[in-house]
Amino acid sequence: MATEIKAPVFPESVADGTIATWHKKVGEPVSRDEVICDIETDKVVLEVVAPADGSLVAIIKGEGDTVLSDEVIAQFEAGAVAAAAPEAAPAAAAPVASAPAAASTQAVDQNQAPAVRKALSETGINAADVQGTGRGGRITKEDVTSHQAKPATSVQPLSVAVGERIEKRVPMTRLRKRVAERLLAATQQTAMLTTFNEVNMKPIMEMRKQYKDAFEKRHGARLGFMSFFVKAATEALKRYPAVNASIDGDDIVYHGFYDIGVAVSSDRGLVVPILRDTDRMNYAEVEGGIAAYAGKAREGKLSIEEMTGGTFTITNGGTFGSLLSTPILNQPQTAILGMHKIQERPMAVNGQVEILPMMYLALSYDHRLIDGKEAVGFLVTIKELLEEPAKLILDL
Repeated sequence: MATEIKAPVFPESVADGTIATWHKKVGEPVSRDEVICDIETDKVVLEVVAPADGSLVAIIKGEGDTVLSDEVIAQFEAGAVAAAAPEAAPAAAAPVASAPAAASTQAVDQNQAPAVRKALSETGINAADVQGTGRGGRITKEDVTSHQAKPATSVQPLSVAVGERIEKRVPMTRLRKRVAERLLAATQQTAMLTTFNEVNMKPIMEMRKQYKDAFEKRHGARLGFMSFFVKAATEALKRYPAVNASIDGDDIVYHGFYDIGVAVSSDRGLVVPILRDTDRMNYAEVEGGIAAYAGKAREGKLSIEEMTGGTFTITNGGTFGSLLSTPILNQPQTAILGMHKIQERPMAVNGQVEILPMMYLALSYDHRLIDGKEAVGFLVTIKELLEEPAKLILDL
């Protein structure tokens, strides 16, 4: 007897989703808890698994179709493998020698991350042909990209004339569309302004160099720069509550907690997981939380709850070499801090010229709520705490 396979129940903040990939065809055997379908929302990719051993008897929602929360997307039959779909019949006539290779490919696909499976599906590359460089020989998305870039072993005829310009049109992902909508709304619905300053990173760099090995040995986490910025921002938010507030209609909501979002780049686009109650976290907890979120982002495993909320955001364009930028607000938050590349520059110190590792800081804020005086004071506070980290650690 066939049972219904339904889409997961989406949180209130997610209206619908899109069928990204069907990993199983009608009639193909599937094991219990094996991923059979990926549903992409505007925040995360959700996996639908098989309820038991069996096979699909019908796919109701195809790839690219929009689905609602708890909507039926397929029919499933437990137990014996269902009869294959008519279009799959010609495959039975294929030479017997090809069957083991297909089985091997499927076995590899089942263990790949959603981003890898999607890349294999979009490029049409056989997983068995890709050399995995990840842990335990697993395939990463970069492996798929590198394999695609390799020249073919045999000469293939050109599909276009020499010198002809080529263009490729692909649909925008739901996450990319959602990011675009939010960024456009932020520029249209807020009085956004950006103020800048610069910070001497030498004190933090020297402290990090001195204690990074002991820190990693003691806490099992690498000591990076982000934990200093998160703790400095948390202290500055305490001194300037308006920067930690949000606007709800005609009301100002002042938050008595500090949930800082850290922008992370992933294969699907920019995501902002939230570090909760950063005022109660130590440096090791901040670094461990960021590392865990970065790993989940690469594997497409971030949950909606981990990216919902937040009272302030930090983004680090310096990771990619950006020297200066004007970050866009992450609504309904009223401010966002932009970090940038550390670059040595000649600076005047006590009448002498010194070469120091400097970083430009940018604070974009909603001028409807935050005045220039508060914004500048907030940014100067972060600068002072970073240039004298002892004050930050001793809560001075």
